[in-house]
Amino acid sequence: MRIPRRALAAAAVLATVVPLSACGGGSDAGSSDTSGKVEGKITFQTWNLQANFKDYFNGLIAQFEKTYPGTEVKWVDRPAEGYADKISADAAGGTLPDVVNVSPDLVAPLARAGLALDLDKAAAKYQKEYLPGAWASHRIPGMEGTYAFPWYLNTGPLFYNKRLFQEAGLDAEKPPKTYDEVFDAGLKMADRSKGKIATLANVPTIEDFGRYGVALMNKEGNGFAFNDAKGVELLTRYKQLYDAKALDSQALTATPESSGKKFLTEAVAMNPGSALDLGNFKKQAPSLYKNIGITDQISSTGKANMYVMGVMVNSKSRQKPAAVAFAHFVTDATRQMEFAKKVAIFPSTAGSLDDPYFTKEDGTDETRVRIAAAKSLKTAVNYTPVLFSEQMKTELRNEVAKALQGKESPKEALDNAVKSCDRLLQQS
Repeated sequence: MRIPRRALAAAAVLATVVPLSACGGGSDAGSSDTSGKVEGKITFQTWNLQANFKDYFNGLIAQFEKTYPGTEVKWVDRPAEGYADKISADAAGGTLPDVVNVSPDLVAPLARAGLALDLDKAAAKYQKEYLPGAWASHRIPGMEGTYAFPWYLNTGPLFYNKRLFQEAGLDAEKPPKTYDEVFDAGLKMADRSKGKIATLANVPTIEDFGRYGVALMNKEGNGFAFNDAKGVELLTRYKQLYDAKALDSQALTATPESSGKKFLTEAVAMNPGSALDLGNFKKQAPSLYKNIGITDQISSTGKANMYVMGVMVNSKSRQKPAAVAFAHFVTDATRQMEFAKKVAIFPSTAGSLDDPYFTKEDGTDETRVRIAAAKSLKTAVNYTPVLFSEQMKTELRNEVAKALQGKESPKEALDNAVKSCDRLLQQS
């Protein structure tokens, strides 16, 4: 289980999806009425969780079935690889489970195809139980409604290598707090190490543009806008880093995993991460752990980036009352707190982040990171637009690479990326 995790792939276009016959049926199939008795058999699908959390979910299901006699929950778990394709195939084939673990970009095409239940209509009474930003994370631009219960959240700090900072003549006790400071530190480190030490291992992604304060989409939500002056400014700054070798030499093809490994092996000086990473540093790289520095995410907006997972209800489910009840049960405050204490994730339920587990210091770095992350999540946002698919991420990445290599100007590259992403958006 990789947390935080980005959606591995956007769901395929569902314009040709047929009504769900296998999961549908009944006179209210597709309606938002969930007022009936909570009973019957439903299927619950998760995303790469069974290997590490089998006992937790079996216990949760047993609790639900005891709370609601006459219900039966069948749990299926799918591997991370090909998860989006599996959801798309199930939707097209009429075999979509009643309750599905989704990320915002996976729920978007299902909602557009009428296959995701609108919780603003079907379960509005539960909205107040969740953080406002988390509840809003599964809303789709251009559509009314909310299409999944928010489940677990994650965010994390910016880690830095104090030894590398010191060797470059930088103050290791005063890490960068703004983008200007990050760029300045990067250029100084590259200059003083004669290009041997890079500060960052990744090119800017859509969420980086968001944190920088770029308007990612237009007000209507039907087109992208990250080619504005502020977007061009950010890419221009990255071009300066790239030219000075302040970006890792493999940044153009880096993945979150490969950049994490670069930091782990002390090949780059800074990298974003989560509370999970500290344990990995301590076990796999004791010398790094000894010199680890921890600071806040860099953001020009004052709000951190939030990764969010959700639990969607199939609008065609034959047992919608049971499906909604179970989706809420999985994501209620009690169950989310239980899950958060088993793995380094955070509950999306209102008030949960005020629990002593997320507020009381014990002197360890792990707790320090957990407390800081929990605090930032109260106002964090998911900067990646719900409609920003994997294809769009690839288009942006390709154009960013061209700009960094000098094949296009930053303005030309972002104009081309917006044009390509708008085209893909219209095709969906």
